[in-house]
This record gives sequence, structure tokens and C-alpha cells, in this order.
Amino acid sequence: MELRHYIIFAVATLLLQLFLYIFNRTLFWLFSGKLTHRLRYFIGSFTFLTANGIIFLTIFRIQPLFRLSALILILLLFSAFISVGLALTYKLLKSFINSSILNRTLRAVYPIGMLILVGLSIYNAYTPKVIHYQIELDKPLKTMRIAVASDFHLGKLFGGEQIDKLARIIEREKADLVLLPGDIMDDNLNAYLAEQMSSHLAKLKAPLGVYATLGNHDFFGQQQAIADEINKTGIKVLWDEAVIINNEFVIVGRNDDLNKARPTTKRLLQNVDTNLPVFLMDHRPTEVTEHSALPIDVQVSGHTHNGQIFPANLIIKAMYRLGYGYEKIADGHFFVTSGYGFWGIPMRLGSQSEIFIIDVKGKN
Repeated sequence: MELRHYIIFAVATLLLQLFLYIFNRTLFWLFSGKLTHRLRYFIGSFTFLTANGIIFLTIFRIQPLFRLSALILILLLFSAFISVGLALTYKLLKSFINSSILNRTLRAVYPIGMLILVGLSIYNAYTPKVIHYQIELDKPLKTMRIAVASDFHLGKLFGGEQIDKLARIIEREKADLVLLPGDIMDDNLNAYLAEQMSSHLAKLKAPLGVYATLGNHDFFGQQQAIADEINKTGIKVLWDEAVIINNEFVIVGRNDDLNKARPTTKRLLQNVDTNLPVFLMDHRPTEVTEHSALPIDVQVSGHTHNGQIFPANLIIKAMYRLGYGYEKIADGHFFVTSGYGFWGIPMRLGSQSEIFIIDVKGKN
């Protein structure tokens, strides 16, 4: 496991203690007067030991429970959001409303708030939005429309039905070209094969083709098998390679940097006619600054999920030059999508499942 993963787990463990403290205080407030001191002690000990035990088993891979760990943290985070909000509301209104009535009202609001946050986050995970961009290149190119969708994480919680929906969106938007910059599978092919998702993935079509590259979750040991399965659907996986389309433009696809032997982008461009527009798929947006100095016209990336759950999007913004959205740097146009799927659990807050539609106009 990479060093950054240990740092993430360390931060998550510290936040867990804070969230548990807030949760237990909230729980005791919700059932004020109904819990004995002994029962309060039991509940506090149980929640502390259970949550920390699950995180411990996951961090040290004794029994990896990544999804359960993520679910616990997110539910505790949502609880903390509501608890802090209710505490502030109480402080603002206690001088104007009878404390007994105010407490009773706020206790009723708590479960409603939890249901709203959970429902909204699930809605965001499964309801994609379409975001349109228009750019102009300083190279000759016929006007074209590119659809970009990344980070499917195809697995038990995200599969054929969602891919069918993506196919309908691509058809409706009349995309000329489809680019899929990584994390097509969720670590392995188990669910993909068991649920026969290949027929759904094969529905992704465009006049100029559908191209993909592999992300970090495609590189957890089954990368060649994953690439082979994707290629079978008619989607072309670019394995650290470049292809020329109709002598009009070039698509370059890089493997994720978990492949330590991958060539640099500069090396990939050595045998490319960069007088043509160059479109790069690079799963992680970690080399945006370096790529802005190369003859790359458009780069599309994913990986960050825009944090997936607030306030992680603020962390993403601090970590990357471009962690989400669009930026023109020098002559290059750089795009980072939050992804069409999700990682771990089907929840998004402060981000949403999405597809980028990029209208590209060349210089006449």
C-alpha cells in the first residue's frame, strides 16, 4: 500500500475519534433522561470499540473492510454535520423559544436531517449530470464533440443499468468520440463477469470510436485481463500508446502510475505528429503542470472523484493544481471529471456522478 494511503488512514482514524465523541454526545442528548449511567457507558464503549476495531482490521489488512469502514465514517460525518447544526440552532434560538419545546423540536429534526443527507448522497451517486464545455484549439480540426466519462468502478453496486444510462446519454448528446480515462473496473473482474456486463459496455458507441485507458483500480493484479475484456466490447484500450484517427487528430493513452514501468508522456509523444491536435487520457491529474509544457491540446483525467464526500473536495483542491473541472494552461485545455461512478459506497455529497461533453473547434 502506498504511503499516502497510510496517511489517509491515520487522518481518518483521528477524525473517527472526534466523530464518535460527537455521535455519543448526540445519542445521549436524543435519549436524555432515558439512559442510565451504566447504559451510557456501555453504549459509548461499544461504539468506540466496534468502530475502531473495524478501522484497525482494515488498516492492517487483517480483515480488509474498506466499504464498511467508509460507511461508518460517512454516517458519523453526516451525524456530526447535523449535530453541529442543531447545536448552533439551539444557541441562536434558546433566548426566544422555551428550551423544552426547542429541545423536543430539534430532537425530531435530527433523524429527518440524517434521512435527507443519506438520500441526497445516494441520489448524487446514481443520477448523472451532463456538463458542457466549449473550447477552441490553435490547430486545424473539424468541429467535434467529445464525451468524457471516468471512474465507473464496475462492481456489485454499479453495473449494467448505469452503463446503459451512459450509452443513452452519449447517443442523445450525439458525441463524435468517447474517452474513458481509467478505473473502468472496481479492482477485479468478478462482478463484471458474473453479471455479464460486457453486453452493456458494448453499447458505448461513437462515430470516431470509444477509447479507454487503465486507472489505479484497474491495476490491482488483473490489468491485462481487464484490458482484454474491455477490448472485446469494441472499446480500444490504449496501453501507453498513441493512435491517429483519420489523419485528423491523435489520441494518447497512459496507464496509471501504478505501472512503474510506464513511459513518460514526453517519450510517448516522440513518434507523434504534434502538428495534429493531441488528446491525452491520463487517469491521474498529477502531471498537469508538466504536460502544459508539452504539445498536448486536450488532457482528460479522473481519479479524484472531486473528493466524493464533502469536505474531501477541499482536500483534493489543495492536493492538485487541477483537482476538478477545467483550466486552460498555456496552449493546453485540461479537464478533470469527478467520475461517472463512485468508489466504495454509493454516496456522493458535494459532488455528483457526471459526464463531460466537450465541443472542440479547430482553427480555420
